[in-house]
Amino acid sequence: MRATSLTLIKNQFGTIVCNQMYRTLLILCSFSCLPFGQVAADNTGKRTTEEIERGRSREFNNFYRQDSPHRRMPSRSKFPNWENDLKFEEDVFTFVRIQYDSYGSFGWWSRWDNDFPDSDWNFSFRLQELTSMQVAPESKVLRLTDPELNQYPFAYMTGVGKIVLSQEEQEAMRSYLLNGGFIMMDDFWSQDSWERVLLEMHGVFPDLEPIELSIDHPIFHNVYDLKELPQVIDIRTWREGDLYEHRHGYSGGDEDPHFWAYFDNKGRMMALLCHNNDLGDGWEREGENQEYFLRFSEKQSYPMGINIITYALTH
Repeated sequence: MRATSLTLIKNQFGTIVCNQMYRTLLILCSFSCLPFGQVAADNTGKRTTEEIERGRSREFNNFYRQDSPHRRMPSRSKFPNWENDLKFEEDVFTFVRIQYDSYGSFGWWSRWDNDFPDSDWNFSFRLQELTSMQVAPESKVLRLTDPELNQYPFAYMTGVGKIVLSQEEQEAMRSYLLNGGFIMMDDFWSQDSWERVLLEMHGVFPDLEPIELSIDHPIFHNVYDLKELPQVIDIRTWREGDLYEHRHGYSGGDEDPHFWAYFDNKGRMMALLCHNNDLGDGWEREGENQEYFLRFSEKQSYPMGINIITYALTH
């Protein structure tokens, strides 16, 4: 895929977006993402016979392997792959993961690659399978300071519980977000981790405070109608019979999921912080245990991930 430059335009919905994604947004805004196993209608509002037959083969079947407690080394050949229509060559959504290196009193902390690359590949596959979006099969890994980041409207950060950003990284994040980008932060637990992330975000936006989202916010309903705030634990914690990842530190007595958002001065959401959650493990581990898949991947991780992407690209 040849990436285009970050030319910001105003689309018909009044949303500032990258022109690379403009046509994709028009497609995305016109579809209705149906329950798993169904396909979206065409632009007439009706499904053709071919679509119906194809939908029967596109059920949300998990390709789970033998249950194993050991982390496997991923091979791309073991994951679904696909090709996009050439006419969408420059209009595909690409999942971007942020690479970071941190150093503090705890020593080096580089957890940017939590669940990588399995989660990125699996999520990209499910996004193109369950929506009418054209999605790149290969994800990207970029640093906040990489100018190429400005070509993509969405970026994912994980394992940020002890992150320490340099001034250059903070400035780059601020610029990216204020120019139309969106960052999702995932997989950080405990009171200490929350305070750490909040401190770093204060360096990015000294004059902004995050706003906690309730279940009434549209991001929980815009595609999949979630009835409660999702909370996904990693498969290790689930196997141990727990419902909270205590090894990350003291919860402060609060083990509930929290979703905090930063908004610009026009009310656009720029960043979403998913505290006490590991949505990415639900993407990564969908193939390792059917019960885990059914409880976390299918019902929480994928619906919330698709909701976040959809909201980020259309608001």
